[in-house]
Amino acid sequence: AAVLLWCALQARRDFFVNYDYAALITDFLLNVGAILAAVTIYSSTPFILNIFLFLPAISLYLLPPNSRSRPKRPSHTNGYMEKDKDKTLLDPLPERPYITHYRGSMMVVTCVAILAVDFKVFPRRYAKVETWGTSLMDMGVGSFVFSAGLISARPILKARINDSVSTVGASLKAAARHSLPLLALGLVRLYSVKGLDYAEHVSEYGVHWNFFFTLAVLPLSGALLHLLPQRLSTIHIFALLMSGTYEAVLHFTSLKAYILTAPRDDFLGQNREGIFSLSGYVSIFLMGQVIGLDILPRQKVAPTFTMAGTRVQLQTLTRLFFWAAWFSVLLFLATSYRIVGLHVSRRLANLPYVLWVSAFNCAQLALFCAVERIIFLGSHMDTDKAAETRRSKYATSSVLGAYNKNGLAIFLLANLLTGAVNMTTDTLKASRERAMATLFVYMGTLTTVATVLQQRKMSIKL
Repeated sequence: AAVLLWCALQARRDFFVNYDYAALITDFLLNVGAILAAVTIYSSTPFILNIFLFLPAISLYLLPPNSRSRPKRPSHTNGYMEKDKDKTLLDPLPERPYITHYRGSMMVVTCVAILAVDFKVFPRRYAKVETWGTSLMDMGVGSFVFSAGLISARPILKARINDSVSTVGASLKAAARHSLPLLALGLVRLYSVKGLDYAEHVSEYGVHWNFFFTLAVLPLSGALLHLLPQRLSTIHIFALLMSGTYEAVLHFTSLKAYILTAPRDDFLGQNREGIFSLSGYVSIFLMGQVIGLDILPRQKVAPTFTMAGTRVQLQTLTRLFFWAAWFSVLLFLATSYRIVGLHVSRRLANLPYVLWVSAFNCAQLALFCAVERIIFLGSHMDTDKAAETRRSKYATSSVLGAYNKNGLAIFLLANLLTGAVNMTTDTLKASRERAMATLFVYMGTLTTVATVLQQRKMSIKL
């Protein structure tokens, strides 16, 4: 709803074209403040918050669109059907504002939750569950991995476009460059948690394992999969087989009992949740990569419908809704008591968890895509790269773009700030007002850092 209102303000009023302090504050309040409010003070009445956001968005949408949001239509054909010489002017992997909004919003929710969970203003039902069930933070962990898989498809697609073939060794070397910083961050977190006696729940990942170690494994696993044909169907089937095989092992052997109840008397036993859940997280990563391979390239065929005299592209949107429906059906079959009767478990990262995360993220992408396609009529129908870049920037929130551009660095800073707040504040005894003030300053600090990095065109690669 917040992104919908942002898009309506931009498309109908050019509100964020001249990006002054008023625009920045509005951008922050809509795309960060609304999320913060949704998981705290409006957590029991989300309907009211949605009304506050939807009503002005709908009112603005009923106004006529301005010239910026309605591109000039080519006289003969659209950008997808230009002659070969004109096709070269268009980026085969264009920037997608709806993907930026999806990834940026996911990062904002993640940053909010990792500190808010320590305050009473954050509902316990949103915190990670112990073993079975679902929550906001359980989805956040999986969405982070799914999002990483989504963008990992870009190097694969670039290699296809350039007709270049990379060996497994070269892929592993490139993956190691991404994994080593994450491994180092994991070691730093391990040292800080143990050295400062910071509160932790060993049932999440184990005694020594943490989320950074899990993230470090993902690029290496993706590189090893270069042994497989880099086709969408092959990767999808492999991911389903991997998570399905892991689920079968959990069900038909004593592995599930071992993970949940075994004593922590050796390294494997102490870190069993983090180590064995890698299968599920790699599957989620691959599911994200499958979606990336499907939606990131420029679509050569663009079926459209006409709305307000402008063609609205359907292909990507319908494909996203298809993927959301496909994963939802699989999830229903896996969790239905009359069929399989499995339960979602983030701690195990089992098959239902993989399907649940995949279905939700595909649905989220579809909704963000629908908002962009309807509000910014005719988006992605320009006939040259420069015009397409301008339109993409016009349709993208600067705040969400900043979180998307340096997501992992901001996530690291959020962890550091969370530790600092917990070391200096008794969060469980903090009043509602103090909790909200602390969270507001915390998110303002993260947003300021992210925005400054973006304005200076700095991208911190970890």
